[in-house]
Amino acid sequence: MHEQVTAPRRRAGRREWLGLAVLALPTLLLALDMSVLYLALPHLSADLGASATQQLWITDIYGFMIAGFLVTMGGIGDRIGRRRLLLIGAAAFGAASVLAAYAPTAETLILARAALGIAGATLMPSTLALISNMFRDPRQRGVAVAVWISCFMGGSAVGPVIGGVLLEAFWWGSVFLLGVPVMVLLLVSAPVLLPEYRDPAAQGRGPLAGVDLLSVGLSLGTMLPLVYGLKELAQHGLSPVPVAAVLLGAAVGAAFVARQRRLEEPLLDLTLFRNRSLSAALSINLVSGLVMGGVFFLVNLYMQLVAGLSPLEAGLWSVPQAIVMVAATQFAPRLARRIRPAYLMGGGLLVAAAGIGLLTQLAAPVGGIAANPAPPLLAIAAFVVVSVGMAPVVSLGTDMVLGAAPPEKAGSAASLSETGAELGIAMGVAVLGSAASAVYRGVLTGSLPEGLPAGAGAAAQESLAGAIAAAGELSAPVAVELVDAARAAFTSGMQVIALLGLVAFAVLAVLAIALLRHIEPVSGEAEESGPAEEPAADTAAPAAPPADDREPVAVG
Repeated sequence: MHEQVTAPRRRAGRREWLGLAVLALPTLLLALDMSVLYLALPHLSADLGASATQQLWITDIYGFMIAGFLVTMGGIGDRIGRRRLLLIGAAAFGAASVLAAYAPTAETLILARAALGIAGATLMPSTLALISNMFRDPRQRGVAVAVWISCFMGGSAVGPVIGGVLLEAFWWGSVFLLGVPVMVLLLVSAPVLLPEYRDPAAQGRGPLAGVDLLSVGLSLGTMLPLVYGLKELAQHGLSPVPVAAVLLGAAVGAAFVARQRRLEEPLLDLTLFRNRSLSAALSINLVSGLVMGGVFFLVNLYMQLVAGLSPLEAGLWSVPQAIVMVAATQFAPRLARRIRPAYLMGGGLLVAAAGIGLLTQLAAPVGGIAANPAPPLLAIAAFVVVSVGMAPVVSLGTDMVLGAAPPEKAGSAASLSETGAELGIAMGVAVLGSAASAVYRGVLTGSLPEGLPAGAGAAAQESLAGAIAAAGELSAPVAVELVDAARAAFTSGMQVIALLGLVAFAVLAVLAIALLRHIEPVSGEAEESGPAEEPAADTAAPAAPPADDREPVAVG
């Protein structure tokens, strides 16, 4: 073996930091787009005459497309250039936003939402990959990733507020037009402030040369049925169609992995998983996303169906935890300069476990539908604590994935990070949501009021929402007793899931420390930027770099 000597990397200058502001735009917009739709759904459904099934597709098709195309777009970005893919995605997102805003039918809106999801899948890995390439200094990259995550959380926090204001003043389509000026600004500023990066192996070849179309199809055939099946299992419980979809996705996924191993130029380079830090960080983010997805899903239902808040009120009460998450995320890179990431992430998971533990103390009100108490401050406090703990886990975990991957594979690494998050949340909603439903049915069976009509009992067994709807058709004493029993049963299910989440986070904290303790505190290894503060991206890579340490080709 011989020792490889690599040139020191320059620190990012003014252009990179201005470029980071550009990259924050699509991140903020994607978070806004996810949060405002739920407020607009009743308005657009009434205007377009959307059926219940169409409403589900309007809501879910966006996430399906993002999850399905992330791996594909990450690989394509490595080949054609990450800035180019970002610009293509921005143009497509803007056009699809206009189509969604002025959709004349529910079918057209579903098509527009699907296009928005595909475009969103180009934006997410492109922005993260560009951050990885622009900020090669570990300290600076940590700060840049924290800013990226903070923008996403900030968008989620202000989404309900902005959406509510727009819906009060304009029609439902206005929430989709938010994306148009943002994407126009991105299209104008990105060519000036963002350098281009691509895999050196793709230099001098056609835009899609080396892209294996069968791998693209297998990637879609893995994620689309898998995410669809998990969502259906969460909403409707065990049934043949979603189970078959999950099994189909798993089978196609096995075929996808087998093909990537055989290809000389795989769509997803599986050798990335040989890096211990990358694999551990991806696993931690996947499992923590699973827990958070399931718990947040149940708490959101608790806020609306048990505490009696409207969707807008529930969204507004989530703002404090989002603000805390943003602040804690910005602070995490500073701590990482003095404390090993393993201890920060492990400690954060323990803090998050304590926050989830607070949810086991939530209680259900009594007095029927009219018994809507004050805002559930304990639930809000619990998620503030969870946000403090999860900030270093998400921030350092994402940075670890980007830093562990070779620069020319930054797009693939970014897509893996985002795919893991999407899949973890979907699995959490399905698995933990189904477990909570099982507890709900078991508890409710023994506490249904006497003399309850069979139809009302069957509706109540389906869900808490079904119990509340059935109570509206009953006499007051029976209705109050049914709603109280259903709310208590739902709260019991949520408490069980919170306890499982507490245990899972505690175990994950131990694993994080064990698997990542070899990583030293973050230190800057790059040399200072020059007086002109031109980005390192403007300097082409050495003519013949070592195979494992090649810098991506930079243009412009």
